[in-house]
Amino acid sequence: MFLSRGFLSVTAADFIARSAYQMAKTPLLPFFAASLGAGDVLLGLIVSVSTLTGMILKPFIGILSDRSGRRIWMLLGTSVFAGMPFVYSFVDSPGSLVVVRVIHGLATAIYGPVTLAYVAELSMSNRAERLGWFTMARNAGYMIGPAAGGILLTRMDDPAHVFTIVGLISCLAFVPVVLLPESGSPVRRARPRLSSQAASAIAVAVKSPGVWLAGGMNAQILAAEYAIKAFLPVYGHAKGVDIAVVGAYFAVQEGVHLALAPFGGRLGDRIGHLQTVAMGMVTMAAGLVTLALGEGAYGLLVPAVLIGAAQALVFPSTVATVSDTVDGVHIGAGMGFVGASKNAAKVAGPVLAGIFVKWFGLEITLASMAIPLVAAALGILLVVWRSRNRPARPFRPGAPDAAKQTTAP
Repeated sequence: MFLSRGFLSVTAADFIARSAYQMAKTPLLPFFAASLGAGDVLLGLIVSVSTLTGMILKPFIGILSDRSGRRIWMLLGTSVFAGMPFVYSFVDSPGSLVVVRVIHGLATAIYGPVTLAYVAELSMSNRAERLGWFTMARNAGYMIGPAAGGILLTRMDDPAHVFTIVGLISCLAFVPVVLLPESGSPVRRARPRLSSQAASAIAVAVKSPGVWLAGGMNAQILAAEYAIKAFLPVYGHAKGVDIAVVGAYFAVQEGVHLALAPFGGRLGDRIGHLQTVAMGMVTMAAGLVTLALGEGAYGLLVPAVLIGAAQALVFPSTVATVSDTVDGVHIGAGMGFVGASKNAAKVAGPVLAGIFVKWFGLEITLASMAIPLVAAALGILLVVWRSRNRPARPFRPGAPDAAKQTTAP
């Protein structure tokens, strides 16, 4: 299944589109916004507004992809990825750049739930491992894109020209998308009204423990991760840690995440998705504590490895949990709701951390973030233990659901 045309096509398309998108985001976008006269507050809005787009739209796009199929939405998302970079050449003010970023963010809002749903429904077996390999390719784009963008920015005087190259690279994603076969998503011949399907999907997502679990666990991990991204460079530099060492920390963290994502997915398929998520939460807590207690350059190495490993353990298994617990006709909606919670955590994490950092300092803030992670892991393990030790229901021939009961061997 990992070498099937569908998996290879969706993975290649996501890698190309995400790499190009990250080229346009870091470090290119802040320089471009500053060249237009954007101040600090407006600069923060320009960088983060695309995340807000995904937070709002991902659930609805997931619902629509459940209704009309994944392939058409992949084509639409690729069109936004490929077309919007050419618009930056016509942007002449920070306000218009905000509008362009909102529309450009629609591309990731589409790709997020649709690609995950496509990969998850390729086969019921080895879901987490398959999602781990897919995550590995996506994370490679997150690493390659900013590096390529930085190189191009040093070679070209006008940032708008770099956006043109981003658009040309994004067009390459059409090749694997055109080759993409339709997945197993249930496109119905007699479809219900859109409002009825949306209401049903929202009800299923809200009532699904898998969606709440995946969204909550992802949100906890990402809130801590983005808080570190926001404050570690400043506080590390204030303590005399070279900024290059801080950059190396993030490179090691993402490198470990990239390398271990397939292993984390395979482990989830073997020992259980919930158990693997709990293991990842504890690993993340250990990484936060060691980061709070560490000193100097060497004090950053161990937490970088631990936090990267935690991401590799948590993310594939949480997405696989959604696939296992949500009805197949609403799997896109489930992925959309999880994606929205992840985007919300990316926005809220640095804000909430900023409040705690102001009151207690970075070290106490990081250590305190470990407490809910450990508590959540213990809660997950308790649920698993109780489900395994729950006594079997006795067989009662006269019961209304007797046909669904089985006798003990």
